[in-house]
Amino acid sequence: MTADVDRGRPGARPAEGPGGGPGEQPGERPDRGAGEESGGYELFRDAWGIPHLRAADALALARAQGHATALDRAWQLETERHRVLGTSASHLGAEAVDWDRFVRRARIADTARRCFDRLAPETAAWVTAYADGVNEGLAEGAERAPEFAAVGLAPGRWEPWTPLGVWLSTHILFAGFPTKLWREEVARRLGEDRMTLFATDGPGTAGSNGWLLTGARTATGAPLLAGDPHRFIEDPGVYQQIRLACPEFDVVGLAVPGIPGIAHFGHTGHVAWAITNAMADYQDLYRERLRRTPDGGVEALGPDGWYRAHAHTETIEVAGAAPEQVEVIETDRGPVIIGGDPGVGAEAADVAGGEASDAAEGAHPESGEAADGAFISLRYPPRVTGELGFDALPALLRARTVADVDTALDRWVEPVNVVLAADTAGSTLHRVAGHVPVRPYANRLRVVPAEDPAYAWRDGETVPLPRTEVDGIAVMANERGLAAPLGVEFAPPHRARRIRELLGADTDWTPDAQAAVHTDTLLASSRQLLSLLAWAPALGPAAERLRDRLLRWDRHMDADSTDATLYARLRTDVVHRLAAHPALKGVTGADDPWRSAAYPALFRPWLAAVPRIGYALENLLTVGLLPYEDRLALVAASAEAVAAAADETPPAPWGELHRLSPWQALPDLAPDGVDAQAIRPGVAGDHDCVLSTSSVPGVTDLFARGPAARYVWDLARREDSRWAVPFGASGVPGSAHHRDQTPLWARGALAPVVTDWNLLHRTTPHRTTHRPEETPAMTAATEPAAFATPALRPAVHEQKIEGFGTVRLVPVDPAADAELLHGWVTEERARFWGMADHTREQVREIYEFVDSLPTHHAYLALRDGVPAALFQTYEPDADPVGECYDVRPGDFGIHLLIAPAEGEGAVKGYTEALLTAFIAYVFSDPAHLRVVVEPDARNEKALARMVRVGFELGPEIKKPEKTARLAFLTRAALGLA
Repeated sequence: MTADVDRGRPGARPAEGPGGGPGEQPGERPDRGAGEESGGYELFRDAWGIPHLRAADALALARAQGHATALDRAWQLETERHRVLGTSASHLGAEAVDWDRFVRRARIADTARRCFDRLAPETAAWVTAYADGVNEGLAEGAERAPEFAAVGLAPGRWEPWTPLGVWLSTHILFAGFPTKLWREEVARRLGEDRMTLFATDGPGTAGSNGWLLTGARTATGAPLLAGDPHRFIEDPGVYQQIRLACPEFDVVGLAVPGIPGIAHFGHTGHVAWAITNAMADYQDLYRERLRRTPDGGVEALGPDGWYRAHAHTETIEVAGAAPEQVEVIETDRGPVIIGGDPGVGAEAADVAGGEASDAAEGAHPESGEAADGAFISLRYPPRVTGELGFDALPALLRARTVADVDTALDRWVEPVNVVLAADTAGSTLHRVAGHVPVRPYANRLRVVPAEDPAYAWRDGETVPLPRTEVDGIAVMANERGLAAPLGVEFAPPHRARRIRELLGADTDWTPDAQAAVHTDTLLASSRQLLSLLAWAPALGPAAERLRDRLLRWDRHMDADSTDATLYARLRTDVVHRLAAHPALKGVTGADDPWRSAAYPALFRPWLAAVPRIGYALENLLTVGLLPYEDRLALVAASAEAVAAAADETPPAPWGELHRLSPWQALPDLAPDGVDAQAIRPGVAGDHDCVLSTSSVPGVTDLFARGPAARYVWDLARREDSRWAVPFGASGVPGSAHHRDQTPLWARGALAPVVTDWNLLHRTTPHRTTHRPEETPAMTAATEPAAFATPALRPAVHEQKIEGFGTVRLVPVDPAADAELLHGWVTEERARFWGMADHTREQVREIYEFVDSLPTHHAYLALRDGVPAALFQTYEPDADPVGECYDVRPGDFGIHLLIAPAEGEGAVKGYTEALLTAFIAYVFSDPAHLRVVVEPDARNEKALARMVRVGFELGPEIKKPEKTARLAFLTRAALGLA
């Protein structure tokens, strides 16, 4: 989920919960893709319970991901599905109505259907496979999750478009369009020149960090990519550590539950990528004029006059209360998200700034009378274009280079992100990805009139997206930088500057050392307040002691620091005094926009003045609001008050006050005692620290936003990568892995990314589909036995090849591998093997015979755990080939067949890299002096490849099944003699 991976869901998040009931409209299911009959998958887990999935192809793997996620996160998935449909209130009650009303009016589900219909067919099949997997696992997952029983909820059915709806509902508020409502109120109440007064250079709430170090600044000489997405922290977590492997790819990363693939943070073994919110503005609010028609319809005023708008009514079921009706209206600009009955003009005055009309007393305008200014519509790219960018997701999984990631991200739509990427060859990428429409700058700032054509989007045009080169260090921290041309407000520059400062101090960085950056607690934004404190006049003795103490403070918001607590107390008092100052009277106290009934309650977190003052404090204490002398006097008064309180109540360590307060759909189900406190650890940091654990200055020292995950992607050795999440891999209360990562996360430590399949625990295999003609008994008979998974077999040889991965040679299991090998040897490209017309049973029998010979051996070559080739060895004097040439002592024969998914030319140097491992294995035995190969004489590509590696071509020989060409590779040719 980012865009704000940074800003996340609003403070009204408790309204976003599970539910059920009417309003669920099933979508039509497209034709099944090829993976529909692809069999089962294998599920492994590491010591932290993180799922590692293996399947036969990408579609089976998507289905497996959906199934495994349903087992681990059933309650979370259903919470998200109901959020999409606007049916949360049916089980959460009245507190969820605001959210349900918004998503219905914004037409989130309908937009998801539209976007699904525009997907490329192969992407649609892939997303459908994921939804099918969710459906297959939900019943079992729901049995594990006590929340279902607590609310009497049975899991519903995911439609193919549901994942797109989850993505939309998660990100619809991330671009912060409600801030335009706040600016409108500030302009109306304080004056147009004060519209951006509360920008911190952006809302300094919480922000994601990401950084890239090129090989010139790392110990290995290969790039490192690290960071931490910041957003509202939820239990279960919003990011899911996962590994997805099939013959096409093997990717580790942080997935979004409910979304197939790995969108934001991934490492394929060859290339890694990460994102932060670009802080771009790409959603607009329009002030609409609507009127009711005599037949009960709705008309809207557009640039060409009045026209018929779409309108229909839906019912929101509410647990413990009467159902509520919501009228869904959509104009040519977009869905109307603010406003009441178009036949009632009461809200016009509040929103437009005028006096209340007679409608406020209950009088309804006649049909045809416009309710001027009372309605606001939302225009957002997916609703306009029918594109959500999901076609980028499977392309990211298949990426092997920075260029591949770059090309995939050209299809990205929403949210608009800054991206960093690096690959094993040392290439890097720093760019913005997403869809930003071309329209006037005023659209970014405020609500604009719908009927004025000057504020229309330019059809088909998008703003060019910036990119830049990486020179040693690249940082993305939501600051006004690369994405500056795309937005209005950005995060303060402090985090970005501090990260660059820390990274610039060394040129020998390692993965483990990144924790020092993740957990840095310097609060650079404290400078202005402390500067005013230093010059505050006429302080009493206690206040002078406070001043001296804080000026000696190192400005680190450490968990054990009482000085940090004193600073937070001083900051809170200053915020409250500013809120009471006459200069801000128009937006504070009784006039606080938060109190206005003109806007839905869902948007109130963006309209509250005290948090705005707290986040903008650094700017408000610098210029533009109060004269310098007034600022000094205000800070002096706060110092006196805080000093007096400190004498009576000495400050506790910051970590005792600064505790995590995560969002839970059903907080009343949280167990009492130790476990209840386990999800509320006290930690270091603050909103402008690199460790951005964001409390709300002036409101609370608790924090709900912070690192929703941490990651370090190592491009030298993927197995040296690191990650952590706030709670655990499981969303099931009571599971061993429900909250086992919390202590790790709280202290800033990271867990290893395990890539060796031999170090994983294999759970019971799952079949995600059954062929229609199969009976359960037939299916059970084909389930793999012990060591059926090649990655779990002991290797005869293992070798790390730089820029390629780890190659392991494991013995072929004729029964378990028959299906795999049959698929390989019967392809047209394998015609030279002479098995094109063989059945699966015949292939199995051939390899059972090979397995019975002491002189012949067959191996599967695994590349990072995924089958990549068939490698066979033989002793020539015990093989028919020995009758065709003069066998020398030390001769050793080999055969090689590359897996179809990695066919010749799919990856440059692929076969040569495998040959490197095979030849190293052969020559690891000193008795082997010469490698012998005998490819089909017509196989010119194979012969040319052998020559490139160093083989010397020999004579052609006649065999019963083919005419072959001998080739020889000696130890001497490789300098091993």
